[in-house]
Amino acid sequence: MFDVVDSSFLVPFDGTFSIKKAPTKLKGKVLSEKQYHKKLTKVIEKMSDYQRTLYAHDHHAILLIFQAMDAAGKDSTIRTVTSGINPAGCQVFSFKQPSSRELEHDFLWRTARCLPERGRIGIFNRSYYEEVLVVRVHPEYLQSQRLPEPYDPNTIWKERFESIREHEQHLARNGTIILKFWLNVSKKEQKRRFLSRIEVPEKNWKFSSGDIKERGHWDEYMEAYEHAVNATSRPWAPWYAIPADDKPFMRLTVAKILLKTFERLGLRYPKLSKSEKAELEKMRMLLEQES
Repeated sequence: MFDVVDSSFLVPFDGTFSIKKAPTKLKGKVLSEKQYHKKLTKVIEKMSDYQRTLYAHDHHAILLIFQAMDAAGKDSTIRTVTSGINPAGCQVFSFKQPSSRELEHDFLWRTARCLPERGRIGIFNRSYYEEVLVVRVHPEYLQSQRLPEPYDPNTIWKERFESIREHEQHLARNGTIILKFWLNVSKKEQKRRFLSRIEVPEKNWKFSSGDIKERGHWDEYMEAYEHAVNATSRPWAPWYAIPADDKPFMRLTVAKILLKTFERLGLRYPKLSKSEKAELEKMRMLLEQES
């Protein structure tokens, strides 16, 4: 287990989180985009050093989970925050509609196959949480999962929350650091970004009619998110509800939490034993003797 990074956006572990009280934008002084970029660049440089140490230390893996409504900025946040990290030490997986093969397994199987190895950073763009978010809003999707019958549609979500908590605690006990980010965009800002995707030709490809259909379930999604983060924010796998209306602020906030997590892990480069050092010295001498 690790010492969780405190933040004003940390979802409490006692089930008292309220989406209505969660801000979608920063209150008070807002920096310019240039100022945010300058600060973010410094944070990313430090994370790059820590990532190399994480790989060499080889005792921990880091799993970052991003969940959000459409147009909240998951892709751009992942791209920006990891921009200074060696691609060899980072793995990104996006989870959309389950395949027929994935539906032949339990709901955690498809993501479990993609968990990061020790020394690496794994990023889930959406995750097993879709099974208590999208599927909860659209319970008809359960029919394609061929669950053992009978199952109670009123208790299945609590059962899945329990499975998720146990899964994450197991990972944490075995060295995986789990950080979960809900990018909290407002309905008003989502509308503005959707219109931008329609009006700007270069963004047309991002938009689909399904986005509008899901927007019609906004209140149901907010209720599902509130239940999910309250049921699964724990010290070994905390949720952070990050205001997402201001993308530069959101990216910097995510990066800072990740950097502080690195700082608390006590990462270090491996120390060689006396015999290993002697072997190195022998190799050095051989190299120096070459003509």
